[in-house]
Amino acid sequence: MKELVGIAEQVAAQLIARKQTIAVAESSTGGLIAASLLAVPGASAYFLGGAVVYTRDARRVLMDISDEGMKGFRSSSEPYAQLLAEQMRSRFSSDWGLSETGAAGPTGNRYGDAAGHSCMAVSGPVAEVMTLETGSSDRLANMQVFAATALKQLLRKLEG
Repeated sequence: MKELVGIAEQVAAQLIARKQTIAVAESSTGGLIAASLLAVPGASAYFLGGAVVYTRDARRVLMDISDEGMKGFRSSSEPYAQLLAEQMRSRFSSDWGLSETGAAGPTGNRYGDAAGHSCMAVSGPVAEVMTLETGSSDRLANMQVFAATALKQLLRKLEG
């Protein structure tokens, strides 16, 4: 968690300096991204909210994305990660949206992705989506690597 908070402190400094805000949607990181951002004192200046979108029901209820709205999308994919980040940004009217969706392990998911597969997206003044494959089935280690990678992706965008 210390590494995650260290990255989150850098993200927080950038967001505070810019007077910008963020909202987070995460799946296989289980709230680690939001927890890291909230562990930084003064988080209320930039953190508007977050959601752990771990199931279809969570997607429907928390993100207001219906099954019909998922046509052409599948979970744990770059287009879905982008959709989540954009949806969080829109729903919270935040400057930035950050998302993560994947398969932490120890097994893969129902879509054929191996454990250690994660897609993350940043939506904001600049956008980026990426896929990470750790090659590991260690659930906790993957959750931490996924969260750190998503925060670093956001930090790169903030630093320009």
